[in-house]
Amino acid sequence: VKLVESGGGSVQSGGSLRLSCAASGFAHSKYCMGWIRQTPEKGREEVATLADDGSTTYADSVKGRFTISQDNARRTLFLQMNDLKPEDAAMYYCTTEYGTWCPKWVDEYDYWGQGTQVTVSE
Repeated sequence: VKLVESGGGSVQSGGSLRLSCAASGFAHSKYCMGWIRQTPEKGREEVATLADDGSTTYADSVKGRFTISQDNARRTLFLQMNDLKPEDAAMYYCTTEYGTWCPKWVDEYDYWGQGTQVTVSE
C-alpha cells in the first residue's frame, strides 16, 4: 500500500486547510483509513477515521471543525480542517489498515504515509 499526503502548510488561527492522501496498492477490498497527527509534546493522536462501512470517528478536540471524507473510487482520502487552532499544529499522517473496522490503537495501523506538516500561527 502506498499513501502520499499533500495539502499541509502554514495558516493563521481560524483558517482552513484541506489535506489529501492518494492511496494505492490495496490487496484487499475492506480497509479503514485515518488521519493521525504527531507532535514532540503530545505524541501521536488519532484525529479522524473512516471505516469500510463509511462510519466516521473524530477526536473530541476536532469535532465540528474537521471532516474526513473519501472520493467515490476510494483512491483519495481528505481531511477538511476549518477554524484551525495553534494546538492543531502537527505532522499529519494518512494511515490505513485492512479490515471492516478501524484499529482501536494507533500502533495497530500497518501503513503510513510520509506525513504533511501543518503550522498554525496566532
